[in-house]
Amino acid sequence: MHKEEFDHALHRLFWEHDHLVNEPNEVDHRWSNGIFDRWVNPVLTADHTPVFWRYDLNQTTNPHLMERMGINAAFNPGAIEHDRRICLMCRVEGNDRKSFFAVAESRSGVDGFRFRDYPVLMPETDDPDTNVYDMRLTRHEDGWIYGTFCTERRDPEAPPGDTSRAVAQCGIARTKDLQEWERLPDLESHSPQQRNVVLHPEFIGGRYAFYTRPQEGFVQTGSGGGIGWALCEDIENPVIHDELIIDPKVYHTVKELKNGAGPTPLKTSAGWLHVAHGVRGTAAGMRYVLYVFLCDPEEPWKVTHRPGGYLIAPRFEERVGDVSNVAFCNGAVFRENGQVFIYYASSDTRIHVATTTEEKLLDYAINTPEDPLRSYACVEQRRELIERNLRLMDEEGLR
Repeated sequence: MHKEEFDHALHRLFWEHDHLVNEPNEVDHRWSNGIFDRWVNPVLTADHTPVFWRYDLNQTTNPHLMERMGINAAFNPGAIEHDRRICLMCRVEGNDRKSFFAVAESRSGVDGFRFRDYPVLMPETDDPDTNVYDMRLTRHEDGWIYGTFCTERRDPEAPPGDTSRAVAQCGIARTKDLQEWERLPDLESHSPQQRNVVLHPEFIGGRYAFYTRPQEGFVQTGSGGGIGWALCEDIENPVIHDELIIDPKVYHTVKELKNGAGPTPLKTSAGWLHVAHGVRGTAAGMRYVLYVFLCDPEEPWKVTHRPGGYLIAPRFEERVGDVSNVAFCNGAVFRENGQVFIYYASSDTRIHVATTTEEKLLDYAINTPEDPLRSYACVEQRRELIERNLRLMDEEGLR
């Protein structure tokens, strides 16, 4: 490739990237349920990662301007408001399947996300991680921003030649700026596997509190299915002994196979609001959706409201990706004006935003009926709604 041709191709790469990053987003008016707004464009994809992460820009060492270190996906971000910007701690996956963390920032929270120049170099423990992913960000009252994430290693008890078995545990790190991180020891518990662990943002009786997901296998929950609650004396020696299941998996619901905590719970006027994920089986495999529950403001291990069904499920193009039919969320931002940004990934491929308000989410959480767990009872619920609506329609002359 001649110098002029190389320069033209290089400038086109940067132009296309800038065009993508700067493309304005808008509410998807083709669809609405009154609870939240979806936005037309994903806020981050693999193509949003900087050109200089993927290409060697030196013509001498890359004369054909080939992509040397490709990016496969950007998904499952932790989220926090920091220095008047919304920051997403993204799970970025290279073509080599290894995931790493990288911060993307936006002033609006719905578009214009731009990655910092460098991804996060997460320190390792004495037992190095093979893979790290799905960080939750918690601004704790002790003054630190904590990241709890999955640290994955090959199962040391796997027989020779078995490269499929893995062990997942909760890694913990803390920071002040989302760039320099202090790695703490991994969380210790009685559970063989721990993923989807979230740190509660306030002390409980002087102790740190975790939402856990005790699990016996890397994929299968075994007897430990559900979102747990556990206390820890010292975050620098993170050991938990007792886990109380506060939100169990339930047969023939959106959380039949397993469920797990999502973002750090939002502190609202009515209690701690959780956006969690639930998994059920289908003929085509597992389906991940997001659902909500509300906990007591003073005793956050006590669930006060469980609206039935899902809040967000993958739809249209969101259903297609590396792991299809998945909506997953581990990041949300609650702004002082009551606005809520829910960042969810679709099919382990890209990141979307749904926007709503504290008022709407609490209305949904408190006034949506709980799943009665039987078809007959579900029909009774719906008939009661229909009866009230038909009576109102007659009174208002709507039919």
